[in-house]
Amino acid sequence: MVTSPHVIAMVLAGGEGSRLYPLTRDRAKPAVPFAAGYRIIDIALSNLVNAYVRRIVVLTQYKSHSLDRHLAQTWRLSPLLGSYVAPVPAQMRRGRRWFLGSADAIFQNLNIIGDERPDHVFVFGADHIYRMDPRQMLDYHLQKEADVTVAAIPVPLSEASAFGIIEADSAGKVVRFHEKPPDPPAMPGDPDRALASMGNYLFTAEALVREVTADADRPSSRHDMGGDIIPAITERGGAFVYDFARNEVPGQTERERGYWRDIGTIDAYYEASMDLVSLDPVFNFYNMEWPILTWYFPDPPAKFVHDVENRRGVAIDSVVASGTVVSGGVVRRSILSPRVRVNSYSEVTDSVLFDEVSVGRGAVVRNAIIDKLVQIPEGYEIGVDPAADAERFTISEGGVVVIGKKDVLG
Repeated sequence: MVTSPHVIAMVLAGGEGSRLYPLTRDRAKPAVPFAAGYRIIDIALSNLVNAYVRRIVVLTQYKSHSLDRHLAQTWRLSPLLGSYVAPVPAQMRRGRRWFLGSADAIFQNLNIIGDERPDHVFVFGADHIYRMDPRQMLDYHLQKEADVTVAAIPVPLSEASAFGIIEADSAGKVVRFHEKPPDPPAMPGDPDRALASMGNYLFTAEALVREVTADADRPSSRHDMGGDIIPAITERGGAFVYDFARNEVPGQTERERGYWRDIGTIDAYYEASMDLVSLDPVFNFYNMEWPILTWYFPDPPAKFVHDVENRRGVAIDSVVASGTVVSGGVVRRSILSPRVRVNSYSEVTDSVLFDEVSVGRGAVVRNAIIDKLVQIPEGYEIGVDPAADAERFTISEGGVVVIGKKDVLG
């Protein structure tokens, strides 16, 4: 009888996400809402559980209350089958210090590997948008007898300095790994692109324990998975690259294959959100063969009221969550999260509104991200006068206006 290897996942969710400020002012980056009801971390967790990887720990640290609550409310897997998604905060098991980096986060929680005794460990980031079947990566990892397998995609050379860049031979063995290099090497035969790490790794448990333990004793180390651990294994010839483009997900179109976005900046987050309201989004939340999962509270259905000239409640090319009321306002190319209210004569265009935002009568909101519980006063204008916005709000490089959670306008 052939038995499958015992696999667990460790999801790294302790990042501060400073480039997403003010959306991360009160929460960790993986807890930032996305797509009118999800949290960013739901993407990584859905990919794992859809592939029957259902023993998962989420390593948290920075402002984790919102994330911990979401995990407790949403990700309750069946303990009868030994399944779980468990948040693990920084516990200072190795002394009175927080996690010093992603490798140190795993080092400080080696007791989890000791208790579970897995054969292999997925180490995934918690803050990217993509669909992936991790089991296919496992098959490749076993075939190559790798110590670590790194999932990778091509990125434009002009953007490559923001990623870990891989140089590999024809057999897929990583020969060099450059963490965020200022002058990244191009892919062979493709001078305009570089091969970038997605931040998703698969280790043999033995190699992971060995490497993070050795790394903990290096005073010069940054204790980072991409900056220290992967280069160390590469030098010993044990690292292989997995081509994400070969991953096949049920229900996925050819157009979506290879789609992966790092939404670590306001503009990247905004662009990924606007893709969702397009006529044919690249990343399709309506794929029920590989669903992106979350928990929905028992809100009433969305409602659209008033049907008179200049006071018609409508939403066009938009995503509207349950509990929302569009009362005589007009919404275009926008995402309205649960329990948003858009009042009469108002206009919301090219914007993302988080939970329980209220748009006052006659207000105008354009090219904006509005965090939870913001009350926009009657007649107020956002995204209309750039100079006025710059005096009051955070403005991204791309000109997106961002208003933080519970900010008072007036």
